[in-house]
Order: sequence, then C-alpha cells, then structure tokens
Amino acid sequence: MTDQQTLLKAGKVIDTLGSLYDSLTPSAKRISDYVLAHSSEVTKLSIAELSQVANVGEATIIRFCRTLGFKGFQEFKMELAIELSSLNQQEKSILDTDVTPQDDAELIGQKLHKTINNVLAETLNLLNFDTLEKVAKQIKSAKGVYFFGVGSSGITAEDAKNKFMRIGFNVDALTNNHFMYMKASLLQKGDLAVGISHSGSSKETTKALQLAKDTGADTVAITHNPRSAITEFSDFVLVNGNRQGKLQGDSIGTKISQLFVLDLVYALLVNEDAESAKENKIKTTNALES
Repeated sequence: MTDQQTLLKAGKVIDTLGSLYDSLTPSAKRISDYVLAHSSEVTKLSIAELSQVANVGEATIIRFCRTLGFKGFQEFKMELAIELSSLNQQEKSILDTDVTPQDDAELIGQKLHKTINNVLAETLNLLNFDTLEKVAKQIKSAKGVYFFGVGSSGITAEDAKNKFMRIGFNVDALTNNHFMYMKASLLQKGDLAVGISHSGSSKETTKALQLAKDTGADTVAITHNPRSAITEFSDFVLVNGNRQGKLQGDSIGTKISQLFVLDLVYALLVNEDAESAKENKIKTTNALES
C-alpha cells in the first residue's frame, strides 16, 4: 500500500466513504450508510448518540474514523461539517443524474454531462497528487511500461498504450490473462507494471501485478478502492472516481475517470519535456499518415 491513506483534507469525506465502502467491515458499513444518509445530522451527534442510531459500539466508531485517516470522532465531525458547509447537495447528489425510461434524448444528454462533471470532480478529490507525480517520474525512467487490464479496464489499457507510445515511451498493453501472466513473469527491475481495475478485485489483474512485483518491477494500481486486493501488490495507488447514476453502470463514469487519471500523468510527462514529446508525436503521426 502507498501513502494514499494519509490524513484526509476537508472536501474528501463523502467521496472517500464511497471509495472505501466495499472494503469496510459490516459494522463500518452501517456507520457509513448512516453518515451518507444523514450527513448534516451526524455533525450534531455525540459519539454515544451515533452509536445508538447506527447500532454499533463506540469503539467501532473510533476505528471507523481512524480507517478514514482521522484521529477520532470529533475530528471526523469537524471535517464533515466543513465539507457540508461548502457542498451543494444538489450538485453532489447522483439521484438527479439517473437515467429513467421517461427521459428524452436531450435530458439524457444533460444527465450524462452532469455525470461526467461529477465523476471528474470526485476523481480530483480522491487523487493523491504527490503520488501522481511520482508515477509520472516512474514512467519516464522505466525501461518498459506495461498496462494490464481485462474487460472495460482492458480498453483503458489499450488507450494508454496508444497515448504513451505516441510520445516516445516503450509501452505495451496486455488484456488477455495468459499474456498478462507471461509478460508479468518476465519483467525485470527497472520495468513498470500498471494494473487497471475499477473495483480493485480483478483476479487476473491482481495476479499480474503480483507476478510483476515478484520480479522486482515497480507496480502501480489505478482503482476506485484504495484498499482493495490489487493495492496489496502496488507501490503506488491512483484512485479514480465513480460518481454515476445507477442505470448508467460502467457505461461512462468509470471509463472517463480512468482515462482522466492517465491523461493527467500524460500531461505531466508532456509538460516536463514538451519539445521531445512534440517531436515524437510528429514522427508517429507522419508514420501513420504515410
């Protein structure tokens, strides 16, 4: 695991609860459910009162707050209150972005547009930018960069291969589990493996990162859950958002948040050496045109 689990700042409590939800214990999920449903009320409750309404022990609440990076319940409440004071609940709610059978094409377009704005804002909230810069440096210095992903995340991996190859990096994308395992087992110290799994529980991608780490290669995970299985074998974790309506599923929010994270890394690399990136982009563009 990485330094992603540092103390949270105001403006990240609600998004972080969503990011960590699947890895919480059943009792912690009850607290999370109550906090998300009654955020304003929680800021006014004592720990004993929250214990009663959420049906959990006070010690469990303390552990829950520490899981999120806070020293205790009072600090958690303070940060939540600061966040709520500047939070437009209508903007943050996903209820009004759900696509329904009654929506016409224009309204669906407006809702998807709002979904994109929401998921990008959430991703910015959840990302550790120090880690983002470290990953950019790892890509720049790596002998080879290998993106691993299956299903929808495999499409993201292929897009990343195209993006980084165009500016001169030695990259590849593996989306078949057999090829993933073979390539990962042959990596060496100085190589970089990037596993992409929104849930963080993809067995194929997790195994690929484990194999890569065993060879001495550096490893990166791009996931929504910073405490999922894939992060156990990751030197760096980049967290993407997931704010989307229920009926959209993975159709837009997940994909855009993953691509956004990779675009940020790409932009950092281009910004650091713009001339070289431009020259390589011209070469690859000319090669395709001819």
